[in-house]
This record gives sequence, structure tokens and C-alpha cells, in this order.
Amino acid sequence: MSEKDTISIHLVREALLQSCAPGAATHEVLNKVGIAPALLTQPGARVPATAYARLWRLLARRRDDEFFGMDPRKLRSGSLAFFCRASMAQPTLAAGLETGLGFLSLMLEHMPAQLVRQQSLAEIVLLEPEPEPKRAFTYFAYWMIVHGVACWLAGRRIPILAIELRCSQPAFCGDYQVMFSDNLRFDRPRTRMIFSADCLDLPIKRSPEELKRFLAQAPANILVKYRDPDSLATRIKNDLRQMPPQDWPETESLANTLCMSASTLRRRLAEEGLTYQGLKDSVRKELAVIWLAEPHISFAEIASRLGFADTSSFYKAFRKWSGSNPGHYRSLILNEVS
Repeated sequence: MSEKDTISIHLVREALLQSCAPGAATHEVLNKVGIAPALLTQPGARVPATAYARLWRLLARRRDDEFFGMDPRKLRSGSLAFFCRASMAQPTLAAGLETGLGFLSLMLEHMPAQLVRQQSLAEIVLLEPEPEPKRAFTYFAYWMIVHGVACWLAGRRIPILAIELRCSQPAFCGDYQVMFSDNLRFDRPRTRMIFSADCLDLPIKRSPEELKRFLAQAPANILVKYRDPDSLATRIKNDLRQMPPQDWPETESLANTLCMSASTLRRRLAEEGLTYQGLKDSVRKELAVIWLAEPHISFAEIASRLGFADTSSFYKAFRKWSGSNPGHYRSLILNEVS
């Protein structure tokens, strides 16, 4: 992870909230990991992801709790290692997740979890026993651990279609969208993460040496590699969101707007590991999953809004993006399938 990858100061404050006394103790911890305490008072401040990872490890070591004191039972030091070791002994990601979630459900009193497979979609559901929802950071810290380990077990990033949370939307959730999904839904009946069931069949082939390297770099290697918020790709995606897809410019026209040649545009996006077509598909998928959660919007209207010639073209594209057809995704997201 490069130093240009950053984390919002909001997440630093969240990590400290239940795990470190305010005042001198907080300042000591932040100075030790290379974060200036004065940044806590600057809402727009960001810190290197590597510094945030050092903070996570230091707090976990000091409290003997890898979950920031956010559950009545401590997730004691070594829990992440045991989670990985037990999961990697399984043949597939489905079996690995079942094992890992079972372990976390035993360790954490208030966050038992269940893996559910529904045709082409899968979900990890938190079966919370208490009526009051937790704060958003608690849920996202849990997803960071589970999703990060799952990606390592599979040897590839597992795209998240949606995350639903029982809590209300926090004042700041920009980093959460980058980490997990643009489709975050709050004030929902239950907390769950939804992804393509195809991922569950991926084989697990991890060696003890790979586990040792993974744990040596954790949690920095399970924190998202943030892109510069002023990057070319971010600017383009923001512009695309502001206009209907049928009005999106072609490559040449976009390049002219950005005062560069088409070849320069392609090269600069390639340097960020992206293509213009990929950005358009990303925004279309983002809009599709949002509109599919609104039952009054028909599939034909969604197809039209996204600039598809007909509904069948939208179906084909959505299956390519998500591994699921739109009808099944809508039924699951609206709790008609559970």
C-alpha cells in the first residue's frame, strides 16, 4: 500500500472512541503511530492508510482486543490469525466463510453471523440479538475484517453489490463507499452484505508461508487502496453522475472537454488501472442497484434511464456486472427472498 492512499480523520476518531481515553492518552497513541493529534479538529483531514493500520495494531495490542472494544467480549489478539488459519483449511470460499463466521460468532457476543446462498446471490447476515443498532463504524469494521479475509482466501477482490445497515446514515460515509460499495442503505431491518454467489465456489489454496506474510502486513493489506479523490477517474465518474447516460460523451469529446488528446486520456486512465468504458459500466451498475431498490421503477424504465436499447440488453449487462439477474436482485434487496 502506498503512502498516497489515505483514510479520513473521521475514521481515526471512530477507532479511538471506545478504545482510547481522550486527552493525553489519545495524543500519545497518535504521536506513536505518526498521526498529528491536531488533525482531529480538522474535518477534512486525511492520514496515510499505513498510519491508520499502525493505529489499529497499537490499539489492538494495548487493549488485547482486535475489535476496538466494540463488543462486550474482546476479540483477543491472535483472533484474526486463528480466523485465517481455520478458514484456509477449507476447500472453497463458502466453507471457509462458514468456518470463519462461526468462529467470529462465538467470539463476539452481539454480532452472530450467517452465510445465506440464494440462487445467484449470496449474503452475510448479522443476526443481532439486541434491539438497538450499533454505530456505523462497528458494522464497517466487521465488514472490513470479513471481506478483507475473504478476498485474501479467494486470491481476488470480491465485488460487493450492496451493504444494508440497521443504523442511520452517519454524517460521513465517503470512505465506506470507496471501501465497500456505492450502494449503502441505512435504516434497514437487518444488517447484511450482498455479493455474487459465484464467488462462493472459488477454491482456497493458501500456504502457511502466505498466511505468515498476510498476517505480517495486516491490517494494512485489508484496508482499501484509496485513489486520489482528485484523480482523473474520480473526476470523470462524478461528471457522468451529473448527466443521463444517453448524454455521456464519446472518448474524443470527453478528451476535448478535459483539454487533452484521446490517446492521453486513455494513457492516464490506464495508469490508474482503468478504462473509460469501465468507468461508464461502474456508474451504470451503481445507478442500477440504487433504482432496483425502488419497487415503483420498472425494469423497462431502468433500462431506458441507463441508455440501453431495450430491457433484454439491460438484463444481459446486469448479469455481467453482478452475476445475478435484475429480478432476483430486486427480490432479495426488498426482502421478498430471505
